[in-house]
Amino acid sequence: MENIKLIKNYRPEIDGLRAIAVISVIVNHFNKDILPSGFLGVDIFFVISGYVITSSLARRKSKDFFEFISTFYARRIKRLIPALILFVLVISFLISFFSNNPNTALKTGGTSLFGVSNFYLYKNSINYFSESTELNPFTHTWSLGVEEQFYFIFPFLIWATGFARHKKDSYKNLFLIILVLSIISLTLFIYLSPVNQPAAYFLMPSRFWEMATGCLVFIKAKKRVNSQKSLFNIDPLFFLIAILLIMFLPISYSVISTISIVTLSSILIYYLREDSNIFKFLSNKILVSIGLMSYSLYLWHWGVISISRWTIGIYWWSIPFQIVLIFILSKLSYKLIELPFRKNDSERNLKTNSKGLIAIFISTLTLLALAKPLKGKLYLGRINAEESHFIDDLEIFTGRKRDNCTSSDEIKIDSLKGNLNLTSNFIKNCLVKKSDQLPLISFVGDSHTGSMFPISEKLFQDYRINLFNHNRPGCVFPEQGRTNRYGCYEVMRSTENFILNELDKDYGGGIIAVSYLNSHFGYYGGHSKQFIPEDQSLLGKIFLGRFFQKVDKNLTNYISELDNLSQNLKKNNAFLIVVAPLPQHPLFIPEICSKQWFRPHFSISKGCKKTDRSYLEKERMHIINALKKLELERSNFYIYDPFNQFCDQNYCYVGDGNKVFYSDNNHLSLSGAYHLYPSFIEFLNSKNILSDFKINRRN
Repeated sequence: MENIKLIKNYRPEIDGLRAIAVISVIVNHFNKDILPSGFLGVDIFFVISGYVITSSLARRKSKDFFEFISTFYARRIKRLIPALILFVLVISFLISFFSNNPNTALKTGGTSLFGVSNFYLYKNSINYFSESTELNPFTHTWSLGVEEQFYFIFPFLIWATGFARHKKDSYKNLFLIILVLSIISLTLFIYLSPVNQPAAYFLMPSRFWEMATGCLVFIKAKKRVNSQKSLFNIDPLFFLIAILLIMFLPISYSVISTISIVTLSSILIYYLREDSNIFKFLSNKILVSIGLMSYSLYLWHWGVISISRWTIGIYWWSIPFQIVLIFILSKLSYKLIELPFRKNDSERNLKTNSKGLIAIFISTLTLLALAKPLKGKLYLGRINAEESHFIDDLEIFTGRKRDNCTSSDEIKIDSLKGNLNLTSNFIKNCLVKKSDQLPLISFVGDSHTGSMFPISEKLFQDYRINLFNHNRPGCVFPEQGRTNRYGCYEVMRSTENFILNELDKDYGGGIIAVSYLNSHFGYYGGHSKQFIPEDQSLLGKIFLGRFFQKVDKNLTNYISELDNLSQNLKKNNAFLIVVAPLPQHPLFIPEICSKQWFRPHFSISKGCKKTDRSYLEKERMHIINALKKLELERSNFYIYDPFNQFCDQNYCYVGDGNKVFYSDNNHLSLSGAYHLYPSFIEFLNSKNILSDFKINRRN
């Protein structure tokens, strides 16, 4: 019989490792250049969580499932929820003081209370590694969501395998089922990382293997022999050094770095011995004290850093004060909130769970009040002109309203009244004619078409043409396939059919398709996940769901639809123009790019004014190449690329110093549209389009 070594109830070296993890995360969040992969500290947390939760459950024996499950969740609620509620409420009020429109932050904070902020962040296609995430003070709660979802599944596996009841072979059963699920999860993580990074990063199924690894380590450690030495007789110190070295690797190695960190952390935990130097190092009082309050440190550090970015910024001289503030807030949270709730074992489990749900509900109501009736009322700054909507002073030459030519999957603001086909009333509002014997020019696409509405109005004023506009936010034109976004496919098909029927081949005309192509077909594009995969096999549904298919396949389908449309237009003596992706500015948020009393000029990010050109070109290059290939094949298909109108050799600019060309990080403002108009006319003339229809004016 094996000589079984009992694992101590408390392992101080685990808290020491927690300290290493949280310190690396904080350093990375202050400055990514110092420790590029310091974010991997979160992955160490995952391994530790799996180990500790399995260890905790191994010490308890339950015969009744309800008692087991209620006890488990009561302990999780006391461990996580009180400190989280305090953090979310305090930071929500603070962000409302410094942001005129804090809804994204408030929604992230609200969803974190229910353990689903990772879903919200994924749904909104937030790239965790982008600089814009630094402005959301609750972005880091994604990891809490992953853990809580793991905790939702894990106790059922514990009970089903007999582990909770200490049944015969329960360790073996749990080990085998966790191992199988870990292999599936790891495979999913590796598969998703290059094709859908947000899914690989934010969603629990692709993160399950990390916490499960901690569980496997505990099971193996529980049965290990006393005399067993380190792996290949290597000193455990080597594994800690390797962990630290990996954190200096660039983000581009994130997949292999993540797998390496999880593996090395698991080995380190497994082989740590009390007689080793690394054990003594990790067990020293300073690291252990930091590790004990690592949860509060993790919560508050990001809140302080994010609020700082909304106000004074992050600088070498500010960091010491910000670190002290993080420590004070974390210490107060740990001493006054975490410890008292965790030590309170007097309450019954049902009472604890009920109180937790009530507290979450009340906190959610508070956030709703901040998001709606109090929205903007707590804002301490002044609203600058560049923050107002871009269409305010638009000159209207046709008598139409842009909103009347905007349909939406949000029925309440849909000018089609929920119809999936163009209605006669919509056509009346959006089609304007000077004469039946003139070419018809149609602007169609998503919300970026709405940004081009001023250009269409000026075109109507300056040329003898008929004009039609339709924009449907989130819907590419021509529609490349069915989506899980209501009405995209049907409405855009209806629009295409209407235009083809309306065209007179004796007078011609054409379509100008304007869509947010970087979002629909970019590798990190938010809209790319809405296209329904063609692979609807059982395996495809399990691994891909109905949320996305590979970007390259989406783009291929889109090019095919452009090809079909251009051929149909040619029969009517008409052209098709696609507007190439404009520069986008991830860090341009009008309100945070304006000087305020709490935001001095020196704290305004350089990204508020410009973005690196090479980065932007790289983001859209695969789209441009696909469009150019089609342009060579179809004589009536053209690409209008306005990129150089906003860029020099090194940077692309938000404005020219006097005018702001963008209303947000990707939509043109009114000034931006008017800035583009001369270039657009020059492009049309270079293709001999509409040159015979110029209106001659007398002075």
